[in-house]
This record gives sequence, structure tokens and C-alpha cells, in this order.
Amino acid sequence: MARATYPKPHITLDMKGAACPGPMLGARRVLDEMLAGEVMLLVSDCPGTKDDLLSWPSYADVEILKMRRMAQGGTGYYIRKGKDRRVSPHAVLDMRGATCPGPVVEAKKLLNGMRKGEVLQLVSDCPGIRADVRSWVKATGLELADTRENAPGQYQFYIRKR
Repeated sequence: MARATYPKPHITLDMKGAACPGPMLGARRVLDEMLAGEVMLLVSDCPGTKDDLLSWPSYADVEILKMRRMAQGGTGYYIRKGKDRRVSPHAVLDMRGATCPGPVVEAKKLLNGMRKGEVLQLVSDCPGIRADVRSWVKATGLELADTRENAPGQYQFYIRKR
């Protein structure tokens, strides 16, 4: 029999013992700080969490990937921020090995020459890149269309020029 595989969460939020709507409110606060494409594992023992979560994708940009009973009690819900959007880049900037803020500085230069709606794929393994990209995108009004972790600590960011 094949073993079930589960996505590797970027963050785990244990809300066991919290009554509804506590788990949903906690999950929303954490998701607001996550990048598109990242996965959170929400652990809850509130019986209403499942129904609340299953309706969530109809009004929020989240995707419920999997659910499972946890050995420590409660149910684990794997939630991806942003739906699984496959974005085709117009340009690729591979900055693996460069230290921060170098990847963002070079991405900014490249995006300045791109047209509205075009997407830049930035690849980086700088330890602070997730926070740098998050801050930069919020400050400049760019759109972070997708984020993928290729390998531990190595990310692909799909940044759309608005």
C-alpha cells in the first residue's frame, strides 16, 4: 500500500483548544504574512474548522491541499496561499549565490525595462530573500504572482509588473 504524501509546510499553526472562529482568525493572520505559494499546516480540534475551511477558497485566495488526522490530536489542514497558478515568465534572473539585497536590486533593474503585465522569474538562495521580496513587492505595488521553493532555501519568485 502506498503511503500518503503531504506537502512540506513553511509554517505550522497549532490551534488545538481554540474554539471557532479562533482557528480561522489565527490562520488568516499568519497567511497575511506568507508569500503566495507557501503552505501552512493548521492544526485544530474544533469541529467547525473543517466546514469553515472548505468554504474559504470561494472568497479568499487560498487552496486547501490536504487534510489528515494528527497523531498528537486534532486535524491537520494543509493550506496554500494563492491558488496553484502556473505563471510563464517573460524573463528569468538567476541570482543563486548572490547575497541580499543584490537579487532585489538586479530584479528592479530588469523590471524597469519590462512592460506592464510582464513577469520576471527571480531565482535566489539568499537567506533573507523571502522577507526582502515581500517588503519590496508591497512597497512598489508589484504583484507577487507565485512563489515556489525548488530546494531547501532556494526560491523562485514570479513578479508581475503592474
